Amino acid sequence: MSARDLLPVILVLGVLAALPFLGLSGTLLNFLVTTLIIALAGLGWNVLGGFGGQYSFGHAAFFGTGAYATAVLQVKFGWNAWGALAAGIGLGTLVGLAIGYLSFRAGLRGSYFALVTLAFAEVFRILANTADITGGAAGLLLKLQPGLSTLQFADRRYFVLLVLAFVGLALLASRWLERSRFGAHLIAVRENEEAARALGVDALAVKLRAIALSAAITAAAGGLYVQYFLYLDAGVAYGTWISVEALLAPIVGGIGTAFGPLVGALALQGLGELTKHLAGGIPGVDLVVFGACLIAVIAFAPQGLLGLRRRAARGKAAPVGA
Repeated sequence: MSARDLLPVILVLGVLAALPFLGLSGTLLNFLVTTLIIALAGLGWNVLGGFGGQYSFGHAAFFGTGAYATAVLQVKFGWNAWGALAAGIGLGTLVGLAIGYLSFRAGLRGSYFALVTLAFAEVFRILANTADITGGAAGLLLKLQPGLSTLQFADRRYFVLLVLAFVGLALLASRWLERSRFGAHLIAVRENEEAARALGVDALAVKLRAIALSAAITAAAGGLYVQYFLYLDAGVAYGTWISVEALLAPIVGGIGTAFGPLVGALALQGLGELTKHLAGGIPGVDLVVFGACLIAVIAFAPQGLLGLRRRAARGKAAPVGA
């Protein structure tokens, strides 16, 4: 990647890193942390669904695995938080490879692959809800121990920076996909898998690498989630909420683009919180907003918010008599 490719990432990260130090309230810091975690999960989904065209309805399987591994290793085995987070990312990657191999080896794609991922996430939710090691239905509670070694910070601004560092790495990975040979192979498989095979692309290997990277990023989001909220149960870890959030962010922001998931997460979460505030906290009103936004984007902006910006830029650049 060239400096020109890195500059937008640096600028965006710089702006977001400055926000926590502008006197934001605790509520806004919580909003920023949650939004960035969802953006990170969306960046993970975008690798597989956006660049690879393999839509998943079950990214909760990777999010929950990363979260549970991070929590269980600390609570049950006394691991250091950094090591537990790294192990959670590794285990999430292995789960992604396993699901990908079983699905792609069988030739599943499209709605079939989406439903299989959803089924895996639901199976994991049921297992986590009954297993003793995961705390069963009661869940797991991490001990409050602020410190760098425990990845817990008394000042929430520093947790924003931690999550932002992971978002930055995911953005760099997305920019790399836009410029790399592997990214070109992935897009070729997305556009026409048979044609890509005819040109010598190993479609199975490409898709497996994509789902491994996607799962790793999403598992990191899960690990950071449990480190921030210090509590986890099966409904949170493997619930459909995170699968929906992870796919909505890139679809609304701009699917298959590096910054789409981040833009989509900020737009959706911001609009959802604003709606809840104006509606007086009516339960589920944010879900109504999400659904309305999704319908509007699919109908009027299939390339997402970033697509609207590009369209507007082309309109301004067009000759007057064109």
